[in-house]
Amino acid sequence: MANKLVITLSKSVIGRPEDQRKTVEALGLRKLNQTVEQQDNAAIRGMINKVAHLVTVKEQ
Repeated sequence: MANKLVITLSKSVIGRPEDQRKTVEALGLRKLNQTVEQQDNAAIRGMINKVAHLVTVKEQ
């Protein structure tokens, strides 16, 4: 596994369930097309799996 993950919010959270909105916010994403860098660990991977339809991920 890579050390870091580059996560970009590629779809809006408008109309999504509250738990998905909170997950996106917990990843550090606030605006559409915003990119954040997170450590690659099981917790972050689980969060990404939950909102995989809203984000794009690149391993770094």
